[in-house]
Amino acid sequence: MTLILLPPSEGKTGRARGRSVDLESLSFPELNPTREAVLDTLAKVSASGDAFGVLGVGPSLAHEVERNIHWRTEPAVPASELYSGVLYDALGYATLSPGSKRRANSRLLVVSGAWGALRMGDRVPPYRLSMATTLPGLGPLASVWRDPLRASLDAAVGKSVIVDCRSSTYAAAWRPADELAAKWVAVSVVRERGGVRSVVSHNAKHTRGLVARYLLESGKDPGTPKALQKLIGEQWHAELDRTGAGWTLTVVEHD
Repeated sequence: MTLILLPPSEGKTGRARGRSVDLESLSFPELNPTREAVLDTLAKVSASGDAFGVLGVGPSLAHEVERNIHWRTEPAVPASELYSGVLYDALGYATLSPGSKRRANSRLLVVSGAWGALRMGDRVPPYRLSMATTLPGLGPLASVWRDPLRASLDAAVGKSVIVDCRSSTYAAAWRPADELAAKWVAVSVVRERGGVRSVVSHNAKHTRGLVARYLLESGKDPGTPKALQKLIGEQWHAELDRTGAGWTLTVVEHD
């Protein structure tokens, strides 16, 4: 099976009414002690006078920061509806076929600064917290999550090819190691114009979303990084390179 890692989005869609989060119902319940430690600390920070500085946001996001205070009682929504923005618009979960949605529910994992890891069906409230944040008393979030995620996700991977669509900020919280790294493929996107390549940030998110959707709709399970390259190569120009412990699949867009 293919495991596709996604970053969360800054934009999140909540609801006015509904049930609050049930921690025991979430995937990877063994992460709940860390989830509660992070979220309770986040609530205290968000209620403090230096909330904007710690969270690295401006006063215009005061409403989102206030939501952090009430994370236990805010209406929860499925991760498939919670996250919005360029990557998730391109993924288009709501428009997937029933079969593709089933694959999405088992193959997509969102690595989150607040929740550690979520599947599409996990219901959580909107929050404002980047993995780049350092929370007082806990430290840098990527370090806080590193050991808990290693224990959970190493077991979840099994023999899967890992398609990593995360940014470096979120990859810092969990990187496959040892034998798992042999099937870890980070997706990079470059634009080529006149023989010169450049990295594109905004468009990279869009393309990663399209790549994730294509994998889900294909119904195929590439068993190796090279098989993944072949599958993605049916739709894009894709180059596979060994980089350190894992691989990088570079999707090349031409103007």
